[in-house]
Amino acid sequence: MIDNETLIGRILLTILLSGLIGLERKFYHKPAGFRTNIMVGLGSSLLMIMGLYVLENFNPGKSVDITHLAGQIVTGIGFLGAGAIIQGRGSIHGLTTAAGIWVVAAIGMMVGLGFYFAAITATIATLLVLIVMGRIEHYIEQRFGHHTPPPQNNATQ
Repeated sequence: MIDNETLIGRILLTILLSGLIGLERKFYHKPAGFRTNIMVGLGSSLLMIMGLYVLENFNPGKSVDITHLAGQIVTGIGFLGAGAIIQGRGSIHGLTTAAGIWVVAAIGMMVGLGFYFAAITATIATLLVLIVMGRIEHYIEQRFGHHTPPPQNNATQ
């Protein structure tokens, strides 16, 4: 059973890791910022902690598959991500934000289950992708311009 100190540690670690990603998103003025990322991570973590608690306390000697709970979290986060995606003027915006929400949920689930090293590593990797790869992407766009596909020939033959 998870003791109170472990529970508090998991909650605080989830807030820290989710908050770091949220700060990066907030810094770049993206739709899902600091508080949103913390809430996504925290909710995912708490649900996994609850799943562990139910598994240990209400199902003695029975087989329970906690991965079903994880699957439901991923499905619910998909709806949040869909809300972050905006289509307009022939382009789509918010895909990185939606993917970030999904990753933050996964990080929260890892912390909730006690996979601290994996959660910390995933947070560092996520920040590297968002910051470093974002700068590389910006450089390429500045240097070589936006790539647009050739126009489609719609003439009938």
